[in-house]
This record gives sequence, C-alpha cells and structure tokens, in this order.
Amino acid sequence: MIFRLLVGVAVVALTAGSADAADPAEQFGVRESVEAIRLSPDGSKLAYLAPTSRQGSALYIIDLKNGQSRLTTSADGDTQRLSGCSWVSNARLVCSVYAMISDGDEIYPVSRVIAVNEDGSSVKMLSDRDSFYSKTANLYGGSVIDWLPDANGAVLMSRNFVPEQRQNTRLEKKERGLGVDRIDTMSQSSQRVETPRPNAVEYISDGRGNVRIMGTQAPNASGYTGRTVNYFYRAKASREWKPFGTYNVLTRDGLNPYAVDADLDVAYAIEKTDGRDALYKVSLDGSLKKELVFSHPQVDVGGILRIGRRGRVVGATYATEKPEAAFFDPQLKGLAASLGKVLPGLPLIRFVDSSADENKLLLWAGSDTDPGRYYIYDKAARKLDEIMLSRPQLEGVKLASVKPVSYKAADGTSIPAYLTLPPGKESAKGLPALVMPHGGPGARDEWGFDWLSQYFANRGYAVLQPNFRGSAGYGDAWFQKNGFQSWRTAIGDVNDAGRWLVAQGVADPAKLGIFGWSYGGYAALQSSVLDPTLYKAIVAVAPVTDLDLLKEESRGWTNFALVRDFIGSGPHVREGSPAQNASSIKAPVLMFHGTLDRNVGIRESQLMKNRLQDAGKKVVLVEYQKLDHYLEDSAARTDMLRRSDAFLKSSLGL
Repeated sequence: MIFRLLVGVAVVALTAGSADAADPAEQFGVRESVEAIRLSPDGSKLAYLAPTSRQGSALYIIDLKNGQSRLTTSADGDTQRLSGCSWVSNARLVCSVYAMISDGDEIYPVSRVIAVNEDGSSVKMLSDRDSFYSKTANLYGGSVIDWLPDANGAVLMSRNFVPEQRQNTRLEKKERGLGVDRIDTMSQSSQRVETPRPNAVEYISDGRGNVRIMGTQAPNASGYTGRTVNYFYRAKASREWKPFGTYNVLTRDGLNPYAVDADLDVAYAIEKTDGRDALYKVSLDGSLKKELVFSHPQVDVGGILRIGRRGRVVGATYATEKPEAAFFDPQLKGLAASLGKVLPGLPLIRFVDSSADENKLLLWAGSDTDPGRYYIYDKAARKLDEIMLSRPQLEGVKLASVKPVSYKAADGTSIPAYLTLPPGKESAKGLPALVMPHGGPGARDEWGFDWLSQYFANRGYAVLQPNFRGSAGYGDAWFQKNGFQSWRTAIGDVNDAGRWLVAQGVADPAKLGIFGWSYGGYAALQSSVLDPTLYKAIVAVAPVTDLDLLKEESRGWTNFALVRDFIGSGPHVREGSPAQNASSIKAPVLMFHGTLDRNVGIRESQLMKNRLQDAGKKVVLVEYQKLDHYLEDSAARTDMLRRSDAFLKSSLGL
C-alpha cells in the first residue's frame, strides 16, 4: 500500500515559495522541501526542516496517525540557522543552530546546540554558556555523540570549554578543550563524563553511554594544528586510555575510526588497502585484531551505514557508476532487495532513520529522473507508505536521464563522467554543451538527480560532469597530490572532456561552455588559462582564483598549516592561479559569490574581476549579500540560474 500525507506535502510547498511552473529557474532553483527528517522513537511522528525565506528554515512535526502538521520553531537564516533536529524522546528534540558572523575583516562560523519540546516550548541551551570573562570566543557548540535511548531525554554530548580570566576571584572557569557531559535536556543538569582536554578533537560512544574512543590532534612546532590525529580506546569496564592508531588528515593514511559496536566489542574504521579506502573491524578487547569487512577493487569505501537509536552499523557505501550499498545485516539486505522490486523506477534507496525497536523505517528513494520521495515502512504490517516529496515543485516535470560514460584523456587514461541530455533527446548531436566540473577538490560526482545539471539540460544543453584525476573516491593513484598541486592533470582532464564533446559531435565548437562551483569554479577559470580557445563562455560560482590568497585566508586560524601544506608551495601556485593569469583568458566570464563565504572568501572573485578588467576582458560579478558558500536561498539560486542561462545563450550565440 502506498499513499502520501497530503497535509505534509502542502506545508512544504507553501514554505518553499510560490514557484511559477512556467519558469524553470524557479522550479529548479528552489531549495529542497525536506532539508532534514527524523522519525520519533515510538515511530508515530516525523520532524523535518522546511525552507522559508532566504536561508531560513522552519521545524515541522507531522503526526503519522492523522497526517496533521504543525510548526514548532523557526530560524530567520540571517541571525541564526537551523541545521538539523533529532528526537531525544517522543516529545522533545535536540537541534543544531549556527550562524556566520562578520566583523568586517573576518567571518566566524558559530554553532550552538539547543533542546525544544515538539510544541516549541521549553527551549534550553545545551552548549557551554558564553561568559563575559572568556579568554577567547567559543565558536563550536559541540554535538550529541550518544542519544541514550533508555534515558528518555538525556544525551551524551561533546562540549567545548573556554577558560575565563578574572581578577581576585576563585570562581573563574579554568577548563579548556573538548570534553563530554551527560546532559538532561529538560533541566539542563549535567554530569561530567570526560574531562575537557585541550587537544581532544573527537569522542566516539558505543551507543550505550560509554565513551570508547578519543582522538587528539596536537599542534605542530609553530602552534598550528598538526596533521596527525592520535586515537585511543578503552576496553570494556575500563577507564584507561590505550593507543588505537594514528590518522594523517592530509595523506589520509592510518586508521580512521567511525563507530563502536558494543555487542561485538569492535570499532569500525576505514584504512587504505592497495591504495583505496577499505572498512575494517578492530577488536577493542586489548588485542586490536583487525579484520577486513569490505573493500572494492576499483573505488574507495565512502562511509558506513547506521540505523536505530544506537547507531547500529549495518553496511558500507561506495560508488562505481552508481551509488551502491553493501549490507552486513541480512534482514536489511533482503529488505533493500525487496524494496528495489516494489520501487523499480527508484534504484537509489537509503534508510534514513528508524523507530527505537526498528519496526518502522524511514527511507528515501530516488533516481536520476526523480529528485526523491520519503516512505515509512512498517515491518510488522509489511506496509510501505509514501509520505513526502523532496522537490514537489518538480513533480510532473519531465527530467533528463543521466548516462555514465567515459572518455580518453590526452595521455590515454579513461576518465569516468556523467552525460545528461535534454529530456526526450536520444542523441546529443549538434546541441550546445556544458562541461560541469565538481567542487572539492576532494569530492566526486555520483549518478542521480542534480538540480544544476538538470536545469541546464531542461534549457537545451548537453551536460558532461567529469570525475577528473584529483577527484576523491577512486583511490590514491587517481587523487594524486590533489586538484591544486596536480592542477595540470586535473584541468587537463576537464579540458579533454570538452574536446570529447566536440569530437563526438555533441557540441559545435562555438557552442561549448563551462560551469563550476567552488573548486569547479576554479577549474572553469583555470581551464581557459590552459586552453584559451576551448570554451566560449565561463560561469564560476564561489571560485578559488588565487592559491596564495586561499592560503592567506586561513592565516589567523589554527588550520593554517594544513591548508598551506594541502595547497603546497612552488611554481604551481602562480601558474595554477587564474587571477595571476587573467590575460590568458579569452572567453567572457560570469561569477557569483556570497559575501559571507567562509570556505572561499569573496575577495577571490573580486580579485579575479579586477584582474580580468585590467586585462580588458569581459567579466560580470554578482554578489549576494549575507549568503555563504552554498547560496542556500531559493531566490538567489533562481536568480543565478536565470542569469547564467541568459549569459550562456548570449555568449554562445544561441
């Protein structure tokens, strides 16, 4: 049986804005209607975030028995933003709140954790409270590491502590660093579980209230954060920390623990095997015996799959041509196979959440031509109910199929990519085309729905998304030294994607453009430094434009040494910076950037604009006030899509 809770869908559609069906920019530019969704412990209610105006979000509760929906709380998106809420009991939730704060010279990301009743009452701060006497600002509000399913309203939470500086008093707080407290979310009473440690960066619980793993990251000789995380573990019923292993955050070498299984008394950790990330079980009985759980001969393990209030590990994720899941739990493996038959047009199935007894499962299913829909599956009743749409504005809109392809780079290497053709088109012959390199550079594209490529396909473009060398997910040999230090290889692969489109007859050479976001924006600009005549139009969103400037943006932060070493030093820094080679670029350039971008500062785009203007080039920069790197504002995204389409059509003579 499949039905949809129409009340819930209606609420989402209204809060997302009134999209004009005749304007594809509005249809594709609107934020997802369900930004986060969780099932209550008893399985009777859903909590989800829906977008409001600008970057704002509202928390709604749906009663699954009658389909009624009500607003619980909201954040305006400017002064504060909601980033996720989860149930701590059947009547109370814990939410993360964050904001980007600017003092004119620097942008500070600030987070806090709060608890709130399902009706919006009794809001309590769970993060350590700020003090007038604090020596430094406390930017990080901590996170829940154990939902304590049997405690009905209490959590284990990592909290960051900043010491105070007062005179003539013994009341000043001297604690410093990351610790763990058990917190009653109603009374705010807390009990110390782990003493704050200055170098602690991570704690992992076993889902039963016991902290079993701790990660510390000591500073280097210059005082900046070091590249090595040292992990420690505890045996059962012991308080003694013992060495578990080390992990290098730059090279990604070593054991990186993700979860602890109390029943098996093991930690699940990712470590490289034959140059690719693989999943291991490591015994916590004192032997540290390591057992390979899952690996793939072609790609990295992407992460682990967890379910239930205790975060039980049930599988691993990876992506070849399409995203895949390897289930260790026989029951879920069988259920996933059965659901694949019931939902034949939705091959991507993810288990999002479950009730405490795991009888009711919240899942998401989607495909390349379906942005996704949420379901509740009742194991006992063997009933599947469709409840919500990820993007109701696109329901009924014909979307484009995405085809995995490959092309040859100049050195003969086969580069995997995804080709999206306009809806209804079987051949790409003669179409205008866009190459769309992904962000990162430590990322990759995967098969499925993508609002950007789908929009441009809707507007008549063939879109090619290459997983160039420098992309993550394919092992060390493919990642090389990363997309900045190995920029010639990465950008060479991006340009070979454009040449392949032309050679295949997909694009007239005069109708080939490039569009990228973040590192993809860098690639879009740098591609024309490497080959000025290939692309006839460049669109770059929040792009890196100067590698030295990117390093300097982290100068006043503890991670400066990591950023500096990731980018590296030498001739490649100037040669690989579009702003330092603006005179080589021939194609007109359109850029977009948010003024509160902490990932890539807006100065990058402003510098690029000035250098291009000085060189007599055509360039337009659109600045979005008070928006960050992701431009999570439906109106801004709609504007960006509309401007990009007009710019491309004009530049490509369409």
